Amino acid sequence: MPRRGADEGEVGLQHPPRDRYFDTLRAVALVRVVAYHTFGWAWAGMVFPSMGIMFGLAGTLMAKSLERPALKVVKSRLRRLLPPFWFWGVFVVLAMLVHDWMPGWQIVFWVVPLGDPPGNAWGEQAWEILWYLRTYLWFVLLSPVLLKVFRLAPVAVLLSALAPILVLHFLWEPPDDRFGNALTDLATFLFCWVLGFAHRDGVLRRLRPLAVIVLSLAAIGFGGWYALTHQGETGSYDLDDIPLAQAFWSAGYVTLLMYAKSYFGVDLAGLARHRRLDRVVTVFNARAVTIYLWHEIALILAVPLIDRFWDIPAFEKWLPLESQWFMFGVGWALIVVFVLLCGWVEDVAGKKRPRLLP
Repeated sequence: MPRRGADEGEVGLQHPPRDRYFDTLRAVALVRVVAYHTFGWAWAGMVFPSMGIMFGLAGTLMAKSLERPALKVVKSRLRRLLPPFWFWGVFVVLAMLVHDWMPGWQIVFWVVPLGDPPGNAWGEQAWEILWYLRTYLWFVLLSPVLLKVFRLAPVAVLLSALAPILVLHFLWEPPDDRFGNALTDLATFLFCWVLGFAHRDGVLRRLRPLAVIVLSLAAIGFGGWYALTHQGETGSYDLDDIPLAQAFWSAGYVTLLMYAKSYFGVDLAGLARHRRLDRVVTVFNARAVTIYLWHEIALILAVPLIDRFWDIPAFEKWLPLESQWFMFGVGWALIVVFVLLCGWVEDVAGKKRPRLLP
């Protein structure tokens, strides 16, 4: 695998420099995202809060990259994020135009997703995932200032990173529009992003294990309690629908994962002995943006494809065509196809030679 520079890890969806612990967390996070969008398991976010983990990993990489000039780092992030987004967006936008979508001036958010890109109901399953890219982009733009503030008083700033979500929940309800949605998502995952700074700067390593474990479990406990006791508001305890619970659960969970790395030196270097599994983790990280963007389209296409299987008697008899697990498998098969057909865009965006697989 070619050597990567300090700016190679992107979007919370790509890889740090050969850190197999973080690489594996990111790969598992992507699998969990696809599983959640296939099965709709409300408990999935509690078992493994993928988005919080990816924001935490992205914060670590951003702090590392900001050892270089901030403007250069931000430009690098934009260069690596936007081309895969544009490539994917061309197909989604054209498909929605064919299905009677008439965009207004908000189509500019399909160029730079500082706000949620618009779309119609027909394409909603494809474009609804873009909130993550929008949130990531804002964190990237804010990070030069955030990191400076963090370094003035690391522990105090880290602990206060949960204050914004408390303010938005208890003191001021943001408007139900692009601005309000962006503000809520930033507040929800701010702690995880700043936690990445704390890991990179060695702040976590200096904290006492008992204090970290107690506070982390308290945050997880509060987040879980709030989700379970406020199901009436959303009809579920799904953390994705309850920002306050998501913020605290992710904060505690991701802290424990990061602290295990920082203080106890947990790593998965031995993964290299399992060549096939190590290869899978490598591909997941090198093609993480592609997997994230195209996975919903893969799941959408899996439905009519499976419908065609019913026309083949042998498939109807021997394949579990009604099973969601079968759709999950077909979805991953299509994701592999998209990785092979579209993953090269990530290479081009990273100024590398385009490859079928990394």
